[in-house]
Amino acid sequence: MISLSHYQQQLDYLNKAEQQRAIPSLSHTGRYLYRDNQRLVNVSSNDYLGLAADTSLAAEFLALNNAETLRFGSSSSRLLTGNNAEIDQLEHELSEWWYLALNADHLAAHTGTAIKNDIEEKSDTASATPPFMRAALVVNSGYHANIGLLPALTKVPLATLILADKLVHASLIDGIQLSRCDYQRYRHNDHTHLRQLLAKADERYERIIIVTESLFSMDGDFADLKDLVALKQSDPRIELYVDEAHAVGVFGHYGVGLAEQTGTLADIDYLVGTFGKAMASMGAYVLCHPTVKAWLINTMRSLIFSTALPAVNHAWTRFILAKLPYYFAERQRLAELAHTLREAVAAVSTQPMQSDSHIVPYILGSNAAAMAKANELRVAGFYALPIRPPTVAKGSARIRLVINATLQDEELQALIKAL
Repeated sequence: MISLSHYQQQLDYLNKAEQQRAIPSLSHTGRYLYRDNQRLVNVSSNDYLGLAADTSLAAEFLALNNAETLRFGSSSSRLLTGNNAEIDQLEHELSEWWYLALNADHLAAHTGTAIKNDIEEKSDTASATPPFMRAALVVNSGYHANIGLLPALTKVPLATLILADKLVHASLIDGIQLSRCDYQRYRHNDHTHLRQLLAKADERYERIIIVTESLFSMDGDFADLKDLVALKQSDPRIELYVDEAHAVGVFGHYGVGLAEQTGTLADIDYLVGTFGKAMASMGAYVLCHPTVKAWLINTMRSLIFSTALPAVNHAWTRFILAKLPYYFAERQRLAELAHTLREAVAAVSTQPMQSDSHIVPYILGSNAAAMAKANELRVAGFYALPIRPPTVAKGSARIRLVINATLQDEELQALIKAL
């Protein structure tokens, strides 16, 4: 074992560069959190619709479910004894959710009641028309999904090239590296650069997988999914892998994400989403062709060798998923609050505003400036965390402000004043 001084030297280096991290001691009461006995408005959480902090939802769920029938542990991987009826039902309902959203071409003018009727009618049709065009596979987290999918997909004996946006999440970068196939990263949202890389991909590549997030978690900007679909249609070798982690629940009439909102659901081969953000739960899914799902079950190491989440977790996810299409007011409220905050940050920041979403970066440049601003905001009553390298590029340290639909108008104005 090496001397502990080697670790300490590196920790000292991180501390000097103001990059050392520590796990905070926090407690939560509804939509507020407490740190060092100070109540703070949380503007760092990914609870975009405010569902995780809604104690009435938890009470409703507990009233509907019998603790004696829901297991609180799984004790095994899904391929052994860890599978259960709740996971199976959740996968079926996710496939149906995708199918309904795909066919929701007339929902823009619908009221909540009309959509409820539409869901019931189309559910009957969908259930009578198996198999769905996309099957769902549920895994334990977005990280499990992204580190497992690409290595499994590239086990098929096809010469594969992966082209990934420069700013994809760390889990996708790890998945790409674990795939052990050729890959290149195109400049962020630069499809001219992507087209140049595609033009250089000669016939030795039998398959090209383009990998992107739909909503980027640090800048709050969107991928151009329609243009990516156009690229896919230009070359039969291309497949699209889209991570919707930060868009699920927030965009689309059914809340499926940006792919639903942009009408690109049918053209995305591997659609990944998570339950741990707007859906207030834990776990993740991939929507893909049923044959691909069967392949993943046989080859996806992060699925095969992980103990499954317990049935109670999946029952809660199903409970939230059933409600997700009806959160129109919350999605609209989120959009309005985010628009106001983006304008305010743009007015005080020296950096151009890239965000079009509820993720609003206030870029300050140095680590010291980001740390100082976070402390100022905490004094003003807000829990807003500094984001520093290597999570973001050197010189672009920031406060990542995250709006949720339960933020009050007076709280937003106080936040803007504190900026």
